[in-house]
Amino acid sequence: MNSHKVDRIASDIIKYLGNIIYTETRDNLLKSITLTDIKLSKDLSYAKIYFTSILDMPHQEIEKEVNEASPYLRGCLAKVIDIRNIPELKFEYDESIEYANNIEKIIEKINNN
Repeated sequence: MNSHKVDRIASDIIKYLGNIIYTETRDNLLKSITLTDIKLSKDLSYAKIYFTSILDMPHQEIEKEVNEASPYLRGCLAKVIDIRNIPELKFEYDESIEYANNIEKIIEKINNN
């Protein structure tokens, strides 16, 4: 499939999912997450969605809970997006922000010495 079309659909999926999480879920854990990125397979059968959370919980626990809500989110997504097959949703905690903060602290420590 054309990569521009896949990119457009990926953008739509993350936009709609963010809206669904914000407006249609009652779970505070789900409302605490922020979607950061999406990797969509070329055949649109699988989507890996990266997120962060403001909760002070282990990342593995948050990831498990969000993935348990994945079928519900996929069903809600099917109602609002116009594609033939809705991809399977797999959520993964995005550690890049924490990694960047750690690098920044190291650089700041080096500059102070």
